[in-house]
Amino acid sequence: MGKNLISQARGRGGPTYRAPSFRYAGRLKHRPWKEGTVHGNVVDLIHCQGHSSPLALIKYEDGDTNLMAASEGMRVGDTITHGNNAELESGNVTRLVNLPEGTLIYNIEGIPGDGGKFARASGTFAKIISKLGDKIIVKLPSRKNKEFHPNCRATIGIIAGGGRLEKPLLKAGRSFYKKKAKNKLWPVMSGCAMNAVDHPFGNKRTSRKSKARPAPKNAPPGRKVGMIRPRRTGRKTGKTMENTRSLI
Repeated sequence: MGKNLISQARGRGGPTYRAPSFRYAGRLKHRPWKEGTVHGNVVDLIHCQGHSSPLALIKYEDGDTNLMAASEGMRVGDTITHGNNAELESGNVTRLVNLPEGTLIYNIEGIPGDGGKFARASGTFAKIISKLGDKIIVKLPSRKNKEFHPNCRATIGIIAGGGRLEKPLLKAGRSFYKKKAKNKLWPVMSGCAMNAVDHPFGNKRTSRKSKARPAPKNAPPGRKVGMIRPRRTGRKTGKTMENTRSLI
């Protein structure tokens, strides 16, 4: 009887590989945009296993509550400003067009109103490089420069939780529980280290377990692993060479 590969089993979407989102504190995003400036207070700082940074529960003066990624130095009782007239202080949220060049920001919207998509990991930040009228250039944590719409919102400052990766795990047990919190697959095994029933590369217990060979040409998704079969074989004819030269 056949057996699915790990990649095929994950694609099915069963509970074994599904993230436990019902345990998460909520979705991290900016509140819906409203004209004017709204002030809010930090009610609580929350630990969420689905996010690498601590979350701040904000209660605004109009009665709305919102979860946002806490900035460095944020404490319970601090005041947060959301709007066009927000001051240049850590934790405030405003549009990119209102921020000067060189400002450190995080949780940047990719499209105005989507709630924030970029620079959301703990200890990270982005930097406004230049403002060119209809677009704003931002340097992301990956050192890549990206263009954003001037009306995209962002949080000022550096996201909290920096230095999280500096402490070593030291043993496999800690890594196990770290992955289990988000239901990540761990440990990750190579195909040649598996048994024959688990993977096409699996083999008997010999000095060379692997029996890697090109995957079939019409293999289904998940089966095309390792050595991929070439698109074409055989010698190139004169007509093929002419077509290649024309493409060059």
